[in-house]
Amino acid sequence: MTEQSAKKSDGDERTDEALMLAYMAGDAAAFRALFDRYQAQVMRLARRRVSNDDEARDITQLAFLHLHRARSDFRTDAKLRPWLFTIAMNLVREHHRKRGRRKETLLEPERVPEPQSVDASRSDEVVQQVQRALAGLPEGQRQVIELHWLSDLPYEEVATIVGASVAAVRVRAHRGYAVLRQLLRSDVTNRDPQDIG
Repeated sequence: MTEQSAKKSDGDERTDEALMLAYMAGDAAAFRALFDRYQAQVMRLARRRVSNDDEARDITQLAFLHLHRARSDFRTDAKLRPWLFTIAMNLVREHHRKRGRRKETLLEPERVPEPQSVDASRSDEVVQQVQRALAGLPEGQRQVIELHWLSDLPYEEVATIVGASVAAVRVRAHRGYAVLRQLLRSDVTNRDPQDIG
């Protein structure tokens, strides 16, 4: 989602940074506009990294609570979105440290299978293949691909979030996409030909 489409979808034409400055000056409605603008994106980002919707909702709420508490630390020359996503990613890491186990890499909530048409069944297969392939990537590559490809963030913002240079992020993405293609090809060639249909 681009910044322009984010502005239009919440009905407020101000930039993220203008909203944050307004909130810092006491405009509570500006915080609500930021929440409306980014709540779904932060939720998706968290959901891909934790095991269920409740944990993702908790992380999303905490991310906005941290944004509220740290509002006086916001630099007026900085971009808000990478700052918010960095807060969310740090909360995910903290969540996994507290749980004392390796994080799960589910991309969609588990659900009870429903009767499906052939096309829907194939679509679910593709989603599962991509999930398996993403889970097979090294953490640094997976994180960059999730932020760039799945969250539609530009490399500059991904670099800010992961604390690396833009060049390093591009290298991780390039290598990750290459491994992802290889893993997806391998998954298709290792399947039973009868399953392919």
